[in-house]
Amino acid sequence: MSEGSTTDSAAASVLIIDDSDTNRYIMGSWLRRAGHTVVEAADGTQGLALLAATEGAEQPELAVVDVRLPDMSGFQVCEVIKADPRTAHLPVIHVSATAIDVSDRAQGLYRGADAYLTEPIAPTEFLATVTAALRYARARRRAERLAERIAELNRATLAIYDRQDGRSFAAAAVTAAVSLMSAPAAVLALDTRGSLVHAVAAPGAAPAFHEGEPAQLDRLAEESLGDATGIATATLPGSRWSELSSCGVFADEPEVAVVLARTKRGRAPVLLALPARAVTGDDDRDLLTQLAQTCALALEAQHSFREEHDLALTLQRTFLPGALPSVPGVRMTVRYVPASDRTEIGGDFYEALETPAGLLLVIGDVAGHSLAAAFVMGELRHALRAYVVEGHDPAAVLDRLDTLLTTLHPDVTATVCLVLVDADRRRLRLANAGHLPLLLRHPDGTARYLTEHGTLLGLGVPHPPAVSHPVPAGATLVLFTDGLVEVRGENLDTSLEAFRQAVATGPEAPGQLCDALLDGFGTENSDDIALLAVRLD
Repeated sequence: MSEGSTTDSAAASVLIIDDSDTNRYIMGSWLRRAGHTVVEAADGTQGLALLAATEGAEQPELAVVDVRLPDMSGFQVCEVIKADPRTAHLPVIHVSATAIDVSDRAQGLYRGADAYLTEPIAPTEFLATVTAALRYARARRRAERLAERIAELNRATLAIYDRQDGRSFAAAAVTAAVSLMSAPAAVLALDTRGSLVHAVAAPGAAPAFHEGEPAQLDRLAEESLGDATGIATATLPGSRWSELSSCGVFADEPEVAVVLARTKRGRAPVLLALPARAVTGDDDRDLLTQLAQTCALALEAQHSFREEHDLALTLQRTFLPGALPSVPGVRMTVRYVPASDRTEIGGDFYEALETPAGLLLVIGDVAGHSLAAAFVMGELRHALRAYVVEGHDPAAVLDRLDTLLTTLHPDVTATVCLVLVDADRRRLRLANAGHLPLLLRHPDGTARYLTEHGTLLGLGVPHPPAVSHPVPAGATLVLFTDGLVEVRGENLDTSLEAFRQAVATGPEAPGQLCDALLDGFGTENSDDIALLAVRLD
């Protein structure tokens, strides 16, 4: 016999509502001899009051209700029971010696009863009906509870997959385990940087975190899963759990149930643990293993994303200059900040080149956030260097870059700002293709934007000639991409003005100025940042 069938046929607490002392005694005797517990009421009011005064496991599991009661009909009692969410699940068996017609039995069933018996009743028929009603009610409640728990598992799965780091992942996982199993739980896993995250929680309490070493997870894995993939379960003595986990959680438990899951060979597993007493049947074991598998897959997704992101970021950095040139009388500092660990790489780039005509400074941004944008950025940067080596002036370089984009990447646009500083460092020529304006800080601390610009690249539109500006000794040029100043929901002009004031009052040394600007701007942005500060002495 299956575990579910055995549970469904187990003894129960049965409420008998009948105004006949004799009937209550007879039916009560049958039930008690069969192992059931009996609670008695002499009328409908008393029976309903008894149900209202009990909760949870104390509440009867079945009601035997006489149809003819002194204060109300058994049909009315049944309707009240079925209308109350606390007792709606309770099976009701009507019994009657007088209301025995087909119409009576039909009315009773229509008004909520689960069975209808007419006297005289044989003991075997009575007990069989009680057993059948209990079996059906318990199976239905178990199915409803399982459906609720599966829905909870689905919600937990979404929450776990939504987490972006090891600590929040462990918090979501242990919260899900506590909710599904209604018991304390622990989760151990390695985050994407190889550090152990160990979270514990109890019903009604927020997750807490314990310090630990990756070796703890290795020791626990050796007890069941080893280095294999898949799912493995084990039941450990509480003392053994404490020894292997180096954690006092569950130290007072005689046994601890442990589930480990690993989806990729060579990867650390995810471990769920809880008191063994909380795992009481197949449904518990199935839900727990599904949760462990969900956790392993979600963490594997984090690892895969980290590896892909690191690879893409490494590729992107290969497209950027390895070092800035050393030019007499010029001090330069560059800062490049990827948007975040969870954002795709972008197309921001910078360049500084010594040419026969002077020092060429470049800042640019290819539209989009993807590896494709980074590749286009690399093409633009290398093409730009080639055009500069050929001796083209800034405006001609922009025209050629525009032709390159419209020919090879007709769906891509980019912004580029070129600044050619003359060899004597007293004049610059500016050609801006739709990029944010160059910011010039004078030695007296005033700062202004050089706002001349043409259209962005990729539209096939000719660009205006470069504009010449005088530059005093001690001036600082600041070139930057939009990730530094654009703020969601804020006017760009407001951000640019705040940035101008920060440059005007910032440190004179380019490195310190860059650090100060990064501390004050772009901290909540989801875009890459390229920042180039150049002081012309």
